[in-house]
Amino acid sequence: MNLPKDYLDDLLVRMTHNSCAVENNSVTLNETISILLYRTIPGKLSVREFYEIENHSIAIKYIIDNINQDFTIPWIHNVHSLLMDRLHHEKGRFKSHENAIVGATFPTASLKETPILMDQWLLSLNNQIQQAKSPDDIIHSVCSSHIEFERIHPYVDGNGRMGRLLMVHLLLKNRILPLVIHKEHKQEYLQFLKNQDVEGFAVYARKNINNERQRYNAFLDSLSKE
Repeated sequence: MNLPKDYLDDLLVRMTHNSCAVENNSVTLNETISILLYRTIPGKLSVREFYEIENHSIAIKYIIDNINQDFTIPWIHNVHSLLMDRLHHEKGRFKSHENAIVGATFPTASLKETPILMDQWLLSLNNQIQQAKSPDDIIHSVCSSHIEFERIHPYVDGNGRMGRLLMVHLLLKNRILPLVIHKEHKQEYLQFLKNQDVEGFAVYARKNINNERQRYNAFLDSLSKE
């Protein structure tokens, strides 16, 4: 899939801003543009929020640059290590103490369960994608796996951003444009996770990926006119 540089810059900004905003990062879209494209840091920015933005952009670049790498647990740990660099000492490895999702009515995986469940998660996901007969099948599998990943909550921190990054990687790896979950859709998105609503999430994803294609095509058209 041809991904023009201007489109990649646009995706980098939108994905980073929206995914971090879903986790309550207060950096605005314009500030994200300043940080990522112009390397200018707004004076009021906290150190943590800056690193959340900066690390997320580094992680996106990594998954795009390594799009053909085998999708394995060590590879996933590498992405998490980039995402949580300078933010948490347990970057790049599964959680070492129990965690919970604020407001959730279900428990996350225990420490003992996490490695086993993640191995099962990975095997099931890879099998589903191999057996998929259409892009819609792949989108459905990616949405289903995302809900399961968030319920396992395998890391001490960064699970939401991590899960959304993995969706982008899986879609691009299968020549499907990425799903950008807009911060304005946060409550709808959280309901999909809470209710394990795979069908609803897949419908949402297909609609937003179709919108993404329109944006992508606009960049291609612009490129062809140069």
